[in-house]
Amino acid sequence: MSKKDHEKETKESPFVVPSASDSADSVRTDSPVSADVGALSEQERRLIAEMEELKGTLIRRQADFENYRKRIEREREHDRHRGIEGVIESLLPVLDGFERALAAHGDPIYEEHRKGFELIARQLHDVLAKRGLEKIDAEGMAFDPHMHHAVERVESKTVPEGTVLDVLQTGYRFHDRVIRPAMVRVAAHPAAKTAN
Repeated sequence: MSKKDHEKETKESPFVVPSASDSADSVRTDSPVSADVGALSEQERRLIAEMEELKGTLIRRQADFENYRKRIEREREHDRHRGIEGVIESLLPVLDGFERALAAHGDPIYEEHRKGFELIARQLHDVLAKRGLEKIDAEGMAFDPHMHHAVERVESKTVPEGTVLDVLQTGYRFHDRVIRPAMVRVAAHPAAKTAN
């Protein structure tokens, strides 16, 4: 086949089979493209790494914000309790006055007054209990320095040492926080006599 026939066939044929010289030319022309592809993939890797870093930063910021929101809610709740606690602490002497008045008059003449005092004291206790105030149980319990304030030690052989014998002033907790410890007398065993 002559060179002229080959060129004619190439022009007429829709499929061109590259010659050896053509493939050499294609390799030379593809080199800048493959360099661009390498550059693009490097840029792509940098963008992906930057995106991952930004995603991690966003997740950390969201977690920080959620922690901040929870902390603010706890602080608001704490501040609200502190405000109520201040009012309750100022009312504790009123409760003490009722308790003293009720304990002082066992005389039948004062029975009607006593019933009135008991009713008012109970209402006041109920209102404060709804806000979170609770009496500290002390009598007959083991002495706990976090909830009891010992003002006297009384020798006793009938109860274990460290048992609260008597409550002189009621103690109170507000939402599990002691706002006033119970003032108590505590049992103590007599000291053993030493032999001379």
